[in-house]
Amino acid sequence: MERGEFTFFLPTLFGVEGVAAQEAKRLGLREVRGEDGRVLCRGSLADLARLNLNLRTAERVVLLLGRFPAADFDALFEGVAALPWEDNIPRDGAFPVRCQCVDSALHASVTCANVIKKAVATRLGRRYGLGVLPESGSQYAIRCLILKDAVSIGLDASGPSLHKRGYRAMGVAAPLRETLAAAMVLLSRYRGKGPLADPFCGSGTIPIEAALIAKNRAPGLDRSFAAQRWGFVPGKVWLDAAAEALDGEYHGRYDIAASDLDPAAVALARENARLAGVEDQIRFSQADARDFASAAPAGRVVTNPPYGERILEKGEAERLYRDFGRAFRGLAQGWELYLLSSDGEFERCFGRPAARKRKLYNGPLLCQLYQYL
Repeated sequence: MERGEFTFFLPTLFGVEGVAAQEAKRLGLREVRGEDGRVLCRGSLADLARLNLNLRTAERVVLLLGRFPAADFDALFEGVAALPWEDNIPRDGAFPVRCQCVDSALHASVTCANVIKKAVATRLGRRYGLGVLPESGSQYAIRCLILKDAVSIGLDASGPSLHKRGYRAMGVAAPLRETLAAAMVLLSRYRGKGPLADPFCGSGTIPIEAALIAKNRAPGLDRSFAAQRWGFVPGKVWLDAAAEALDGEYHGRYDIAASDLDPAAVALARENARLAGVEDQIRFSQADARDFASAAPAGRVVTNPPYGERILEKGEAERLYRDFGRAFRGLAQGWELYLLSSDGEFERCFGRPAARKRKLYNGPLLCQLYQYL
């Protein structure tokens, strides 16, 4: 593989691909294109570090080594074994395999992972002259997506998913993934100007991500990544990426409000904000969303109320939507709402049709981002 140029594969939650692609473009990556559940782009090893530190909406960064069709296990084995794994995985490298299969004839993910493991071990064993590979060194985890019989495979440069920022030591019931919260904030076009409020803040994920976006703080600064232990990635690229991120931070004051009916949730959200280094940018309060109000002439509400499937009974959730709808209609005309819900009856309960809707997945759960502009 040419060391100066690489293809990166960025898995995303479904519906977030366009937002992640825009992030990659803003970071200067080349040949950026979004596909179902992923973004592809090209760049250098320096970009590998920059992507890991700065991406807000992608789930991880994978160094793509190959793409090929495979409709059966034999084709999968041969396709994997044809790739030059020895260029990247050293003699003692550990290479656990994770595989995801979507709409493919190869629908058994565990079996596919076993086939991939055997193919890589066979190739590396021949190249290094070993019957048994020790796998005692650094980890070069293999990630594979088989989507409609098309295989995309490479090395996981991130390790733990990028949504694990490190600030949420604990959570509340049905927490919102950080990458999805960041996508909601970015889709609201919030960049730090004007008020932003979350009246169903839970563990604080949306307001914390909003504060990180307002400050232009790289979400990966306080964590480590798998590729930091890869022999072919220079340590300097990580230092340079961190210095660049710190130089790009803003140091203003922002109008971000977070409230919840549950005092324990508010206390937890405040603690998570402290761990994220943005507690001084968010006003926390215990309040009922049914009474939400603001004297500001304009602003954004970005929120994720209970859906009914996982926390409240559906009827109770829909009564909450109705009451919150009344409160929102009491705000000045300049306010916008971006609300995530899986309830197909949301607009009827809220009392107004949304100006726009966007499909987003909260984990496996299909939701709509209802936008009132």
